[in-house]
Amino acid sequence: MPSRARTTAVVRSIALATTLLVGLAPSVHAQTLRRRISDLFIFGEGQEPLFLAGSGDPNNPVALQAHGMHFIPSASAENSALISTISDALGASISSIPIGSTSGSESFHFVGGVPVRTSTSAGPIFAERAQTLGRGRALVGISRTGFEFATLRGVDMNNIQLTFTHQNVDFAGCDAAFGGDCTKYGIPSFENDVMDFRLSMKLDVSVTSTYLTYGVNDRFDVGLVIPIVHADFRGESFAQLVPFGGTTSAHYFSGTAANPVLSASRQSLGSSTGLGDVALRAKVNLRETSEASVAVLFDARFPTGNEDDLLGGGKFAGSALAIIDAHYGDFSPHANVGYLHHAGDRQNDAVLGTVGFDHRMRDNVTLAADLVSELQVGGSKLILPEVVTYESPFRRSLNPTNIPEIADDIVNGSFGVKVAPARRTIIVLNALFPLNRGGMRPNLVYYAALEHTF
Repeated sequence: MPSRARTTAVVRSIALATTLLVGLAPSVHAQTLRRRISDLFIFGEGQEPLFLAGSGDPNNPVALQAHGMHFIPSASAENSALISTISDALGASISSIPIGSTSGSESFHFVGGVPVRTSTSAGPIFAERAQTLGRGRALVGISRTGFEFATLRGVDMNNIQLTFTHQNVDFAGCDAAFGGDCTKYGIPSFENDVMDFRLSMKLDVSVTSTYLTYGVNDRFDVGLVIPIVHADFRGESFAQLVPFGGTTSAHYFSGTAANPVLSASRQSLGSSTGLGDVALRAKVNLRETSEASVAVLFDARFPTGNEDDLLGGGKFAGSALAIIDAHYGDFSPHANVGYLHHAGDRQNDAVLGTVGFDHRMRDNVTLAADLVSELQVGGSKLILPEVVTYESPFRRSLNPTNIPEIADDIVNGSFGVKVAPARRTIIVLNALFPLNRGGMRPNLVYYAALEHTF
């Protein structure tokens, strides 16, 4: 098939596959998934998160000024940070869904108009090799990635514990009304009341991607990845108000101060499906010998996925990667080192590092194994509230959450196979599993793909 006709056929194939994926995607619910997460913190119809509809005396302006509104995030920076950290961590993790290698199968370059094979194995899966496809050659594929988030910085997603604190209120007449210095945390005494909160969340994610890589010449490949993301969210919450003391309660969900209802629970679920963050990729082979090869890869992910529905990161992300691999017969070790930049203000940049090998075990079977890492640059942008210190009636401290303050470094193991059931066709099966617990992580990511080279 002539080069131009081959390219046209490939473009038509990927366009048709993408159209079918979008057309088959179920409709998205009107309420976004971020809103579904916020629902877990709302205990009254039409109210704000953490608003206590039962608290306060409508006949006492001072009581109204000091009670019902002062757990809500807009009144308490600590409470706002806790809620936003949960939703931001989910969004950041969705936008970091791994993409497979830019090239598979065998690679070629032309010598005197004749294609000469430059690789023996089908290549790595979540790493990159330096070889390009070859001038006029194209790879088209479809992949499926699936996982369920299991931990947030090592904390079980079914047992996230939060403690919401009261705002330090101070207003005209406060000192006289409560007999103390209202600038001190703990005066009035009801500022010592807290809300213990247990959160259980389950987010299942599946991504179906169509992708195309095309060899512009023997040393330059370009690629396009179009993901369709489906996210399924289920959550439960249980809140318990803990009055500091006395025979009546200043804060309650319903009832009265003398007979308060101090606990509440909530369930929320929802799903979304749609276009994720589209990626454009380019790889340049800088040097190639029979012993080793060197290349660079540039990857750009555009914010085409709906951030509010957890389909994308909401901001541009780009990376540059240096690639080196060696060749010892059918055994090919490789290393990738690079830098990932996130344009948003809720995700850190990262240093990228991957080391591993691919090995042709048989003519049609390649084994691939890698250590894949993203190491956080700078202090985490997922900011947890600091320890709260009370000054009255005695000095003490309270930790608002069981989520630790650690770096969101990501280190994964990758193990898989590539099988060629027919010439120029590759089936990819891979498992990606965490070796540490930074960030929001699944216990296992499965990846399957079908590729064909023209």
